[in-house]
Amino acid sequence: MVFKCQEDSFLKQYQTTVVSCDYATLDWSGDANTPAGQLRGFNVVCENTILFPEGGGQPCDYGTINGQKVRNVIRKGSTAVHFVEATASFEEGAEVQQRLDWERRLDHMQQHSGQHLITALFDREFKYDTTSWSLGTSVSYIELATPHLISRESLDHIERQANDLIREGRAVNVLLVDPERALEFQDARAPRGLPKDHEGEVRVVRIEGIESNMCCGTHVTNLSQLQCIKLLYAEKSKSNVLVHFVVGERVLRKLGEVFQREQQLTAALKGGAPQHLELVQKLQQNVKSTRKSFQQLLKDFANAEAERLENLPAAMRPKFFVLHRRDGIEPDFINTFLRNAPEGILYLLTVWEPVAAGSSAKGHMVLRGDPDLVEKFGPQFLDLLDGKGNGKEGNFQAKVNNITRLQECAALLETHFKPKKPQTQAQTDAASAS
Repeated sequence: MVFKCQEDSFLKQYQTTVVSCDYATLDWSGDANTPAGQLRGFNVVCENTILFPEGGGQPCDYGTINGQKVRNVIRKGSTAVHFVEATASFEEGAEVQQRLDWERRLDHMQQHSGQHLITALFDREFKYDTTSWSLGTSVSYIELATPHLISRESLDHIERQANDLIREGRAVNVLLVDPERALEFQDARAPRGLPKDHEGEVRVVRIEGIESNMCCGTHVTNLSQLQCIKLLYAEKSKSNVLVHFVVGERVLRKLGEVFQREQQLTAALKGGAPQHLELVQKLQQNVKSTRKSFQQLLKDFANAEAERLENLPAAMRPKFFVLHRRDGIEPDFINTFLRNAPEGILYLLTVWEPVAAGSSAKGHMVLRGDPDLVEKFGPQFLDLLDGKGNGKEGNFQAKVNNITRLQECAALLETHFKPKKPQTQAQTDAASAS
């Protein structure tokens, strides 16, 4: 069946009759107005519809039936099933008014017709077949069957041709043809073939002088309605190439986003757009130099701490030593310290990122010393610090997700190494008697 939306893609409201209505639920992924969750309503089938059911790579339309929101439309054979979010059902045989979310429809038409045009031009100019496409929420892409990454020069070539055709205002027609009559159907591109449950004639979308493409989607009637096309970039995807693009209103939105970002960068970098690259490169160089100096300072500090312990008389050296740094996850600091620190001490060393407000810090922990003690305390510290790690031969390393309990780790070591009070004579006699 060819639905009303496929006969006239610019029809915004339509009166029809309810054929069936059944209670249903819908798992809703959420949008700006309605959070994700399970919606309750009804699956409504009408005699016809101006709301496009998902198909051909194009998402379904949204709209209303008698003012109640239509959240999803799917095709089942020759019927379109509308999920209507409502508390009351619709009577079979009742006349209802369908209204279309025109902004969403226009966006889908522009992207879909634009995809047909881009696909045709890549095929004509480079003999690249389009194997699939995706109509994203902000950027779309086509997948081209080529292992060669497409250059910016080639993208610009296709883009110029597409926009020249848009300015010419080439007509876009929808034809209904019999797939059994080869003469009518032979020049129509059919990348996915006919659906298994298809019956009757086939819709073919034809761009004047460019191509014919078998398609169930909604389309513009003239290329000038696309406004313009921008090919953003190409990237490798396994053995194929993805070309990302925007059409029509999305070009304007993308331009607005880019300009807003440009203004933000101008304020942050204290320089206009022509200077952005130079200023960012200079900032990166400064950060790199500062980080190098900071790492050297950390190593100097690690050496100084290790040397301080080394210079203590053996009798005054601690049984355990705890050192924490919150300057960032810098394992080199720990490694430098341990290379120069004296043996015979149990070391608990951690480094971690600065803590952001309302979040817990993540870091790196090393426990080194007597193998029996390391084996005993390592798992306990992992539990306290929410970490993952392992160790052997007196060396235990882990990534930890909660540094807030470090003091409890230190307290365990303090308790373990705390000197035991000598027993009184009475305690000794009591122990002997028992």
